[in-house]
Amino acid sequence: MTMTTHDEDTTRALQGLEDGRSSVRLRAALAIGTAPDPRFVDKLVERCAIEPEFSVREMLTWALTRHAPSLTLPGLLGELRSERAQARSQALHTLSKIGDRQAWPAITRELLSDADDEVARSAWRAAVVLVPEEERAALAEVLATQLGRGGRETQLSLSRALIALGEVILPILAAASVRGAPGARRHAIATERLRHDPDAGFGFAIEEAKRVVALGTPSQEGQ
Repeated sequence: MTMTTHDEDTTRALQGLEDGRSSVRLRAALAIGTAPDPRFVDKLVERCAIEPEFSVREMLTWALTRHAPSLTLPGLLGELRSERAQARSQALHTLSKIGDRQAWPAITRELLSDADDEVARSAWRAAVVLVPEEERAALAEVLATQLGRGGRETQLSLSRALIALGEVILPILAAASVRGAPGARRHAIATERLRHDPDAGFGFAIEEAKRVVALGTPSQEGQ
């Protein structure tokens, strides 16, 4: 009887993930995370790719983190090759929360420069979490190719990722701030200023960077 009850609970939770009401889906994901079961993993990964509500997606990710990485990584890594942008983005987000560095080789240059801004931003965040120490400089070089990309939020995400890599970014930012397209130069200068003075805010850093590039003045601190 206990087994029957357990099976019924499992069926109910899995059905709840597909309910038309977001509140029901949220409760189902919470229940699954509270009582992890390998039978839930595939459905959680599948649902991440199509779930329209942000709060539910976050709960799905949390539920996945409650399961062993040996169970979740295969499905999540498979999603990185999906044609659906949300599948790639949410899988990357979940991998960053799991934090298992076995996933690092799957964070490819293609994902780091994905045409979809949300996928790229998720890839940047995941990469910073998963990158081995000895590959930080190489990652910074790849991330620097994205300088100047997108709107304010996308640029802030990239700046934060670069800053999180530490001092390996300094020569890369210095080089980027004096060559390349004006947008990339402004972004590089703004990133360095944000690193130097986080309290100043990204908007202020960008405006200062625009002035520096427009005047053609050196970007070194102290000038």
